[in-house]
Amino acid sequence: MAARPVRRAQGRHGTVLEAYRGYGSRQEIFLIGRVFRQSRPEKVAEDTEIRAALRDIGRRIRRRRVAGVAVVGRFAGAESRVFTDRDGYFRITLNPRQLPSEDVAWHPVDLVVETEPPIHGRCEVFIPTSRCRTLIISDIDDTVMHTGVANKLKMLWRLFVADAESRIAFPGAAAFYRALHSGADGDEGNPMLYVSRAPWGIYDMLSTFFAMHRIPAGPVLFLREWGLSWKRPLPRRAEDHKRALIGKMLAVYPDLPVVLIGDSGQHDPEVYARIVEENPGRVRAVYIRNVSRHAGRIEDVERLARAVAASGSSLVLAADSVVMAEHAAGIGLIGQGAVAEVAAGQDLGAPAAEIRTVTAEGLRQLLADEPDAPPSLVVEEDGAGAAQGPAPRRA
Repeated sequence: MAARPVRRAQGRHGTVLEAYRGYGSRQEIFLIGRVFRQSRPEKVAEDTEIRAALRDIGRRIRRRRVAGVAVVGRFAGAESRVFTDRDGYFRITLNPRQLPSEDVAWHPVDLVVETEPPIHGRCEVFIPTSRCRTLIISDIDDTVMHTGVANKLKMLWRLFVADAESRIAFPGAAAFYRALHSGADGDEGNPMLYVSRAPWGIYDMLSTFFAMHRIPAGPVLFLREWGLSWKRPLPRRAEDHKRALIGKMLAVYPDLPVVLIGDSGQHDPEVYARIVEENPGRVRAVYIRNVSRHAGRIEDVERLARAVAASGSSLVLAADSVVMAEHAAGIGLIGQGAVAEVAAGQDLGAPAAEIRTVTAEGLRQLLADEPDAPPSLVVEEDGAGAAQGPAPRRA
């Protein structure tokens, strides 16, 4: 279950070290984790699934953060000692002294919580190999899987009760992400960085969901730490945090062009418009899964379309993963053969999606003319986006 408490790396009194996948470069790596205490699981002879889920939710909310404890990270001859914050989270930055292999993407980092006795753990960090050509940054909620973030009650139920097996991936999305990870050459191993509005508490569920659907693993960089308690059951506000996270990713990989993937249901178009405007020429394409017809979201999509067109790139607005894959193949992001694999993951009996290419100026009128069932759109200025060739291979 998503709410199922962690049962590994426990020290005395149920102390838990939970570390998440990190990311970085050969010069600097970043990782985050949490130290907390949680009650031991109760043994109930006969229990229903719902009752067990609610009990686990209660255990999760009753987790007691361990603030101010020292955590030591060691990697490639470097060591860093940090302290957990008031919610038990820790952040470690390390500068490798012994440069890791350029042929290996995932590298282990050793962790020690300085309790008595000490708690030992390990996490992995992703460092792009010399074969990588593109940085892929994607939202998760209503982009990779159905979440329903527009409906808060449904979102909370799906976040805390639904397990990985009951989550639904968008048709063709997993194959599309595998193709982007592999790249046009098939062996690029491009970095996949995911962001979400969800709390760190569902990290294990998302990892299981990704593995079930064979979605390429990557650091899952959540938007915020919720800091839940019985007195504060809703997450704290964290405006502009998502844009700051993406900005940091771009700074870590300055030599890689970027692909942004999101949905029209929340603030992805608004955030991505700022990213495109602040990084002219850096974003190769923006893919937005069309899941909302709200007037405010349409305005955000229009602004994004103008920013993308002005940068010489292109925006794909579609509910269909195949449309995105065809565009990605056309500009050299994925191999032509990958499009068929994406199509195989969708309903073969469904009619082919109608695709139109429009300018940013023509987008508003088209959405106004066809508010109920707009076609899949490729928005670019004078075909500039489609004219782009494959990105240059890194040295």
